[in-house]
Amino acid sequence: MRKNSIKNIRINEEVMRELSNIIRGEIKDPRINPMTSVVAVEVAPDLKTAKAYISVLGDEQSQKDTIAGLRSAEGFIRRSLAKSINLRNTPEIKFVLDQSIEYGIHMSKMIDEVTREKKESADDED
Repeated sequence: MRKNSIKNIRINEEVMRELSNIIRGEIKDPRINPMTSVVAVEVAPDLKTAKAYISVLGDEQSQKDTIAGLRSAEGFIRRSLAKSINLRNTPEIKFVLDQSIEYGIHMSKMIDEVTREKKESADDED
């Protein structure tokens, strides 16, 4: 199976959907931030491993705590995933902190600030 085959893409999407449901509804760890989302999942073609890209809205400590909580709940998550998705092998999940959403918000604020300054300087000239 090629890495970007249609089957692999469907498996990635299904694992991502189920992983989101498990994190949102089944895990009771207080370290996990309620504003945690699964951005993407890459399941290896042999279905042995998967990388889950996790985005956490919050400060740096909250992000570290959330990743630590998810890593400690890895066995439970994998077992729940095996029950909900019928795959030949249930992948071993590696959680990776994804900061692309946070970066996008930061860039948007910077753009807004520059446009505001430009508008103010144009108003001052009039």
